[in-house]
Amino acid sequence: MDSILKKYYAIDACSLNALEGYESVNFKVTSNSGTFVLKKYPYSEETLAILQAEDTVAGKLQEIPGLQFSKSINSLENSTYTIVDGFIYRLLPFIEGEFLAEIDKDEALQRSFGTAMGTIDKTLLGHYDAVISAKETLWDLKHFTNNRQYLDDIPDTKDRNIVRYFFIQFHEQITPVQHRFRKSTIHNDANDWNILTTNGKVTGVIDFGDMCHTWLINELAIGLTYVMMGEKNPLMVAKTVVSAYNSVLPLEELELDALYYLIAARLCTSVCNSAHTKKQKPDSDYITISEQPAWNLLRKWLSINPILVKDTFRKACGFNETEKQTLEHQLNRRTKNISNALSLSYTEPIQMSRSAFQFMYDTDGNTILDAYNNIMQVGHCHPRVVEAGQRTMARLNTNTRYVYEELLSYSEKLLSKFPSQLNKVFFVNSGSAASDLAMRMAKTHTNKKKVMVLEHGYHGNTQNGIDISHYKYNHKGGKGKMEHILQTPMPKVYGCGFESESEASAHYSDITKKQIADEEGNIAAFIAEPIVGCGGQVPLAQNYLKEVYPKIRAQGGICISDEVQVGFGRLGSHFWGYEMYNVVPDMVILGKPMGNGHPIGAVVTTSEIAESFDNGMEFFSSFGGNPVSCGIGEAVLDVIEEDRLQAHAFEVGSYLKDELSALKERYKAIGDVRGSGLFLGVEIIRPNGSPDTALAQTIKNSLRENYILISTDGPYDNVLKIKPPLYFNLTNSAELINQLKIILDKTIKIDNFKQNKKK
Repeated sequence: MDSILKKYYAIDACSLNALEGYESVNFKVTSNSGTFVLKKYPYSEETLAILQAEDTVAGKLQEIPGLQFSKSINSLENSTYTIVDGFIYRLLPFIEGEFLAEIDKDEALQRSFGTAMGTIDKTLLGHYDAVISAKETLWDLKHFTNNRQYLDDIPDTKDRNIVRYFFIQFHEQITPVQHRFRKSTIHNDANDWNILTTNGKVTGVIDFGDMCHTWLINELAIGLTYVMMGEKNPLMVAKTVVSAYNSVLPLEELELDALYYLIAARLCTSVCNSAHTKKQKPDSDYITISEQPAWNLLRKWLSINPILVKDTFRKACGFNETEKQTLEHQLNRRTKNISNALSLSYTEPIQMSRSAFQFMYDTDGNTILDAYNNIMQVGHCHPRVVEAGQRTMARLNTNTRYVYEELLSYSEKLLSKFPSQLNKVFFVNSGSAASDLAMRMAKTHTNKKKVMVLEHGYHGNTQNGIDISHYKYNHKGGKGKMEHILQTPMPKVYGCGFESESEASAHYSDITKKQIADEEGNIAAFIAEPIVGCGGQVPLAQNYLKEVYPKIRAQGGICISDEVQVGFGRLGSHFWGYEMYNVVPDMVILGKPMGNGHPIGAVVTTSEIAESFDNGMEFFSSFGGNPVSCGIGEAVLDVIEEDRLQAHAFEVGSYLKDELSALKERYKAIGDVRGSGLFLGVEIIRPNGSPDTALAQTIKNSLRENYILISTDGPYDNVLKIKPPLYFNLTNSAELINQLKIILDKTIKIDNFKQNKKK
């Protein structure tokens, strides 16, 4: 390097310090003549043409007052480059200043950054260079989806799926409108290590190696990505930058509306390339320097409602917010066409817009933490599930009268989760349809009619389902217990009056066994949920099923476990709820989380029961077991395994249950905390121990006002039910606990004040 500098640039007696680079070898040159950067590239005609194009742009930008740019210094041969032994050399001025990454970004600096980038883009607007226009790079957001090739290099599957989610969103939100974006030559890499500052103001921009001709708005999206990193309130920082940029180069509404997804795309590009490079160059700090801040911002970005981002940027540039329908208007439309028999959640219903994993986004721009929706087992809009549905729907959708791979593959994978004797599956459209079918199969197999059910149990919305659901037939609007139904008490330990769970278990199982004995030979089936959801998230007394199952079988009946709510790893310690009690049922009912929101259900049973049902009356479901449903169902199983969501449910659920139990010690209003994994119930009581329905509703609606969703259940609607998507994490749990503390402190103080006033 010394000889190159001496021969071609007359620089002698200098010191060289290596600088990291991406496509070049770089050195900081310190000499009596000044400080420079020497860059070395492998020779190719393409590289030479691109470097010349960069110098042309840098020369054009020199006219901007107050900003410095790296334009090649001419050699002694009056050339901006030197070719020696198959390499191209360029000498650039070393621009002094502090990197944006190393200083606090106050509002003045944010404005300076926005103004600088706006000025650069305004100067280059309309600049055309055939070489730049022909350039294609993975770092050009126009080619964002090309980065998908590195997706599997991201080691953590949950992180990988966040990136996969944004690939889908890019396709949905950006691709359809991309032809309308303005295009220009842009710097394309305004990261905080390419921006130099002096006295709190942007004074220099270096490294034009990623320059390309692309969508103009990409420049701002990239700059925003890096200026937001590490900031407590990134959106407010972005608002300042956008406003400043717009004051120099006015933006269009379409461009502003795209920024949320373009920023996400840049973050995803960064983490994809970092993951890939770590495999190629494990010791490189340069490539991975922004990796952790990028992941932190990407996760935070996911928690921000896209509508809020869109409206924030619109207001910053003087445009109207997105048009929204009022809740009153939407409720009127709903009332016109939808029966009031379909209830709404919360005192103030929510207009939902979009969702992602454990977050839901309402139409007002709020992000809502979902601690309630157990149907979305692996998270709202999980990309593996979405892609499975899209891919299969685009290829084939038919019924089980044909032979197709999806049915065979999913059946094999699903049944592998069960003991060997549970080896036949019947697919239907929902848990309710599965319950209905289970009753038909049980009565056909046993040639008996009576069904034993638990008090407060719920098994579906069909007539058969309602008949076996105490929660339905015994409540308002219900017609009471049918003659063929045997109702037995729910074996709830809390509040039963016994000192130990074993005593409670013996008490309840004795009652049930006596009922069985009284109806010996008449009972076709006993059906129970492992944790009774509508009963108030009540786990069965530990030995109850071990005592009851043998008695049902001894008199000729079968045992059915309704796993619609608790199955598929939600309980953490076990994949299926019945496993908690060391029993194996004769039949299992599946639904809800099976398709992560897609309508699918199933009955899993034994060969013996399946054979007795094959009696000449063909069973057929038009949609049960169709290729799309099976493809989605298999994707759900894959995600649970690959993302280790059962172990995740155990870890997060254990933490959450411990924290809720700690609240129980602090607040007498909490009578019991129960459940397993991410299927938890919190029973709210009055000082005298009776159910406190009003307080439970206050807590539920107060959490909703603070954008956290839970619900209530139980015979008195006084049990908080917490059943979030399995992507719900420790941070989300802490947020829920903190809000519960605030609400309970506030509510209890008000209650105490009212009591004192009465005295």
